[in-house]
Amino acid sequence: MKNSKPHILLTNDDGIRSPGLWAAASELSKIGYVTVAAPREQSSGMGRSLPSTSDGIIRKEQMQVNGQEWSVYAVGGSPAQSVLHGVLEIVPHKPDLIVSGINYGENVGLGITISGTVGAAMEAASMGFPALAISLETDTQYHLSHSEDIDFSAAGYFTGYFARLILERKFSEEVDLIKVEVPAHATPTTEWQVGRLSRSRYYDPVPTKRDSWELPGPISYKRNENSKQEPEDTDAYILRKRKWWQSPD
Repeated sequence: MKNSKPHILLTNDDGIRSPGLWAAASELSKIGYVTVAAPREQSSGMGRSLPSTSDGIIRKEQMQVNGQEWSVYAVGGSPAQSVLHGVLEIVPHKPDLIVSGINYGENVGLGITISGTVGAAMEAASMGFPALAISLETDTQYHLSHSEDIDFSAAGYFTGYFARLILERKFSEEVDLIKVEVPAHATPTTEWQVGRLSRSRYYDPVPTKRDSWELPGPISYKRNENSKQEPEDTDAYILRKRKWWQSPD
């Protein structure tokens, strides 16, 4: 018989050992039963990809989270593939909600098609599941890290907050998923605002400096600071230009 509590499938793109993932798990476990199925490796920037090179190996692991023992599933695949394996093989019945995050770094504007965090939520939505993607604004130096210098408490709170809203109120037919961006200085009392997706690049690509194409040269990125003309109702404007979330000096 199905558990009376809602069943939440949780994934991310920073990998199974990310503190952001476990901040989300801790908050979501207050709402319902949580199954964690996340990429075995760091998988940022994979979008909604389903690489044919993924091995699909699923390993059940035990992890300590806030003094509690969790059984989790490390998936040899992308974030979107983790959702597929979670739904098709790991979860014995359809989850009530699929959550992706909490991501190190915001996913704003046209960059959502690159984001593995949002890509996992897109995959969930494409299968008909209510989906939530949540990211925390951080400096770019932390994007591929598992740094414990980042405080996920406010983002964790909002993960639980929006998960409850989705489970209690359900989606309208016009909504496929909810994407939440938590400002770096947010607190649980920070007001939130609905915005539309910016049509601008939030990050600009940066070529590597090298003497020869024969040398390794991955393309990196930096924030685009030229957003003065950004419409005030977009996610980029709300996150970067509005200062109402910051505590007074």
